[in-house]
Amino acid sequence: MKKLAVATLVVGALSLSGCAAFSDQAGPAAPGDQLHVVAAFYPLQYVAQRVVGDRAHVTNLTRPGGEPHDLEIPPKQTAQIVDADLVLYERGFQPAVDGAVDQNAGGRTVDAAHVADLQPPAHGGHDHGTEDHAGLDPHFWQDPLRLAAVGDAVAAQLATVAPAHADEYAANADALRTDLEALDRAYRTGLGDCERSTVVVSHDAFGYLAKYGLDMEPIAGLSPGAEPTPADLVRLQKLIDTDGITTVFSERLASPRLSQSLADDMHVSTAVLDPIEGLSDQTSNETYLSLMEQNLAALRKANRCH
Repeated sequence: MKKLAVATLVVGALSLSGCAAFSDQAGPAAPGDQLHVVAAFYPLQYVAQRVVGDRAHVTNLTRPGGEPHDLEIPPKQTAQIVDADLVLYERGFQPAVDGAVDQNAGGRTVDAAHVADLQPPAHGGHDHGTEDHAGLDPHFWQDPLRLAAVGDAVAAQLATVAPAHADEYAANADALRTDLEALDRAYRTGLGDCERSTVVVSHDAFGYLAKYGLDMEPIAGLSPGAEPTPADLVRLQKLIDTDGITTVFSERLASPRLSQSLADDMHVSTAVLDPIEGLSDQTSNETYLSLMEQNLAALRKANRCH
């Protein structure tokens, strides 16, 4: 309850200061009504489902296998946003969602970008973003503790929608935080003693892993569709050679063309490092936690961690 009280105070302070992290247009839900929560893409859906438990239906705006960066909002999904008791999204990550929320959200909203305290990308530049978050790296869920903060914020907002279940939402958020803190410790321990720290990845979706001592070197920018320059590729080829890198990582929701080409040119292996922006056919039975654990195992193998 102490965590819920603190989160509620934070919500109130942000509201008074005019911050757009939360909105509270709708009043409390009627007793017995099942809430409807809309999440913009998979990591936010995972958080919402963990916090609401069986008390709400959670809809993901990004379909499995879809690229969240390129999401468009058809009329059916606009209607879902209108009817939602809570919309959980990240301003600056999906411009179509930002516009739909601004124009149509009739209930409360949580902007994960404000809650998660976004950081600038390690390699500079950006491929998308709004004025609010231009130049910041949106892939915060690679840091489990930032994702835990979003869970706390969701619990605080749901407590104002359905006060009768506030204790349950707070307990669920606490359980989520416990799991995410354990994951954070696993990364710190698992990557604490490695032969090298440089990791070549397909696009700049892993910058928040730098907290674990990794130097993430992306082929493309923050958007998986961004193309590297010839100078970028030459720099990466030299880096692979000088640092003794054995693996170039691709991902599931984007084409492996650039990663495979670079690996072939340098005669090194390829492997998958999932940015966990969404689920695919291959990962439909996985969760955020299991995918993060798979990523940790892949990183340990590629960097020869002890």
